[in-house]
Amino acid sequence: MIRYAKPTTVDEALALLGGGQWRILAGGTDFYPAQGSKPFRDNVLDINGLAALRGIAEAENHWLVGARTTWTDLVRHPLPAAFDALKQAAREVGSVQIQNVASIAGNLCNASPAADGVPALLVLDAEVELRSSVATRHLPLAEFILGNRRTALQPGEMVTAIRIPKPATAGSSAFVKLGARRYLVISIAMAAARLAIEDGIVRNAVVAVGSCSVVATRLAGVEAALRGRPVGPALATAIQSAPMDELSPIGDVRGSAEYRLDAAREIVARAVLGAVGAIPGERVAA
Repeated sequence: MIRYAKPTTVDEALALLGGGQWRILAGGTDFYPAQGSKPFRDNVLDINGLAALRGIAEAENHWLVGARTTWTDLVRHPLPAAFDALKQAAREVGSVQIQNVASIAGNLCNASPAADGVPALLVLDAEVELRSSVATRHLPLAEFILGNRRTALQPGEMVTAIRIPKPATAGSSAFVKLGARRYLVISIAMAAARLAIEDGIVRNAVVAVGSCSVVATRLAGVEAALRGRPVGPALATAIQSAPMDELSPIGDVRGSAEYRLDAAREIVARAVLGAVGAIPGERVAA
């Protein structure tokens, strides 16, 4: 018999997870479409009653984003400019109605190559907090998402928070998404950039791209090409010749692999310029 449970405390939820096979239901915006008309075959653990997992808090060394925090919660919360890319990405997650209920952790656990939140979290050096009834561990986001629909979650674990270390909140950021239309669209390519500027010089640059590889990834060659350069048109020039060896896009109904590579270079440049205030972060229609 299929079981349904809606715990009211995190400890209760973890105890249930440790005692059987459960599918976790959070916002449900992907849970139900993925289920479709098929009969349920797994126990359902509804965590929407776990108030402790919703909200954003500042600690001494990091920002803590609860797993059930919605994209609307994030947009409305006052945060440093380094979070601007994440807020811009939040506005791209489906419709406003979806943003009101979809959870940030759910976006990560779905592990889609086109998950809008991942590049913006990568440029914030985000860590994923994983808890079971016996232990708590923290993984860099880059180590949590292993592939298309695959994560490092172990049996009995659930994501309880995303942590952003304070050093990663230096500077400002921007996010740019390319889709086949301007609204309610899956990404063809997307990019996030965070730059820290001192005396008109890029002291640190962090750049990530999604929808152009199995897992969204940072671009080490682009980051290296930007560091030490003066703010201005030279940044875009540097990006045009910087290596992007981490990208390995596929061709599908939304665009060819070659188109995605060309598009990635362009939207990276736009995200970088947006991060330094030269142009705003934006949505782009193909």
